[in-house]
Amino acid sequence: METNILRGAEKVFAEFGFHGSTMDRIADNVGISKQNLLYYYPSKERLYRTVLQNIVDLWLERMTFADEPSQSPEQIIANYVRGKLELSRDYPTASKVFAMEVIAGAPIIKDYLQTRLKPLFDKDIKLVRRWVRNKQLSSIKPEHLFFSIWAMTQTYADFSVQIELMMGKPKLEQKDFDHATEFLTTMILRGIVDPK
Repeated sequence: METNILRGAEKVFAEFGFHGSTMDRIADNVGISKQNLLYYYPSKERLYRTVLQNIVDLWLERMTFADEPSQSPEQIIANYVRGKLELSRDYPTASKVFAMEVIAGAPIIKDYLQTRLKPLFDKDIKLVRRWVRNKQLSSIKPEHLFFSIWAMTQTYADFSVQIELMMGKPKLEQKDFDHATEFLTTMILRGIVDPK
């Protein structure tokens, strides 16, 4: 039941934002009574915070660099880009909810981002700096690598309507995400890996 509530609430928050969403609308979307919804989540803010935390937790499962000695930096970065695009494809409403929260200044989730995302981000930054020191990557500022990947991949969720309109499609297909993965990975790696 809670999973259904969270997915239904995510859709409503993605469409109407926090302030435009109501517990009545969420209950209707989930197909339960408002009373039943309030049993699980006594306030809209608590439900919204839980939705956001679940989104961050889901992303963190796929958004960290795996420091695998058997993989090159190029392979690790390519896997990261692929994983981020898969999240945009599979969870577009989650991305939209997160984007709206961050654009608003992250009033509900800022503390969670600082305690959950920031330590993993710092760990990944150290790994990229090591690759730069070892001459496996060009001399780059790692933070901007991540910011760029996030922006490019989340565009396929946050602005999917614009992309679909420009491509003349009612909905993006798997092959569109495959093409995006190939293009973005190639573009990123050509910009940060010195030619051998």
